[in-house]
Amino acid sequence: MPAQKVVEGVRAIRALDWDLPMFDELIPLPEGTTYNAYLVQGGEKNALVDTVDGRMTAELMDALARIGVEQLHYIVANHAEKDHSGSLPAVLAEYPSAKLVTNSRCAGMLQDSLFVPRERIQVVDDGETLSLGSRTLQFHLAPGVHWPETMFTLLREDGILFTCDFLGAHFASTDLFVTPAVMGGSSIKRYFAEIMAPYRPHVRKHLAKVREMNPAIVAPSHGPLHKDVAAILDLHEEWASENVKNEVMLLHVSTHGATRAMADHLMNALLEREICVRPFHLTRADMGELAIALLDAATIVVASPTILAGLHPLAASAAFLANQLRPKAKILGVIGAYGWGGRMVEQLNGLLSNTKAEALPPVLVKGHPRAQDLLALDELADTIRRKHHDLGLL
Repeated sequence: MPAQKVVEGVRAIRALDWDLPMFDELIPLPEGTTYNAYLVQGGEKNALVDTVDGRMTAELMDALARIGVEQLHYIVANHAEKDHSGSLPAVLAEYPSAKLVTNSRCAGMLQDSLFVPRERIQVVDDGETLSLGSRTLQFHLAPGVHWPETMFTLLREDGILFTCDFLGAHFASTDLFVTPAVMGGSSIKRYFAEIMAPYRPHVRKHLAKVREMNPAIVAPSHGPLHKDVAAILDLHEEWASENVKNEVMLLHVSTHGATRAMADHLMNALLEREICVRPFHLTRADMGELAIALLDAATIVVASPTILAGLHPLAASAAFLANQLRPKAKILGVIGAYGWGGRMVEQLNGLLSNTKAEALPPVLVKGHPRAQDLLALDELADTIRRKHHDLGLL
C-alpha cells in the first residue's frame, strides 16, 4: 500500500486491489481497483481525507505507521459507502483524539452503519472551512454523485480537490497520475457508465461547480489522480449530456436460431443504411461494456425468443439493468420469435419504465422468419434510419 507524494505535505495512501473480480458483487473489475486515502499535513494539524475498504485496514494502518503519523487531528469522510469508510473505526481507535469531519447526512449514515460515536463527529456545512495551520480545507456538498450525502473537500492553498467517487475509475496501477493510456482506454468511461450515469442531471450540476473551483489536481478515491483537469471534465460532460450517437445497441439471445437469424438480418440491414451497430450476445455480455454502450446508443433493440410466455430471462435481466442505468436512447425496438404466443412486448415495456424512448412497432415471428418477415425487418431498419436522420445523427 504505497504512500505517494502528491505535493509537498500531501500524500496519497493507495490500497491497490489487483485481484478483486467483482465490486459490490455486481460490477466486473477487469483492471482491479484502488481505494485512495489522503494525508494532509497542515503545519499545525494533520487530516486524513477518507479511509479505505475494511479489507485493507491493516495496510492503511501500516502505511500511517511507516510515514510516522503519531497524531491525526481530523479524519474527513466525503462519503459513507464502506469501500471508503470501512477502515474508519480502526483509524478512530488508533487516534483517539481525532475528530471525524463530515456533513450531517453522512454523519447519520456512519452512525447507522459503523456505530461511530456522535461525540467523535464534527459536522460541517456547505462552504465551511477548517484550518490546519498553513493549509485550509473547504467542504462542498455534492448530493446525488452518487449518494445523497456525498461531498467534496478542497485543499485551497494547493488547489487539490478530493472528490471521492466522482471523476474516479476502477483501475489498479502504481502510476499516481492518469496516463494517456488510461485516458484513452475504457476504465474511466466504464466506471462512469456503471456508477454515475443514472444521476446525469446531478453530475452536470457538480461538473459546473468543479469548473468554478478550478482545481489544479483532482484526487478521487478510486483510480489515479488528474492533473489535466479540463480533459477529465470534458469527457464527463459529454457522457453526462443527453447527446446520443448514430448507434443501435442490439441485445440478442436465441434458443433455436430463429431470433438469431432475425438479429443478424437486422444488423446487416442497419449497416447497409450507414448505422453503427453494437451487438451484445446476452449469454456472454460484459455488464460494463453494456453500460458503456448505453451512454452512446440512440436506439436499443432487444431481440429475444418467447420463453414461458415472456422475454428470455437473459433479455429480461439486460432490460432491467439498462432501465436502472437510465439510458439516453431515444428509440426502442423489439424483435423475436415465438411458438404460440405470449406477452413479451408488454413485459419489456414494463422493465424499461425509466426510459423516455419512443417504442417502435415490434417485429414478432411465429416459428422461423420467412421472406415477408425479413422485409418487415428491412422496414424497421428504414424507420430507425429515418428517426436517426430526424435526430440529426446522419
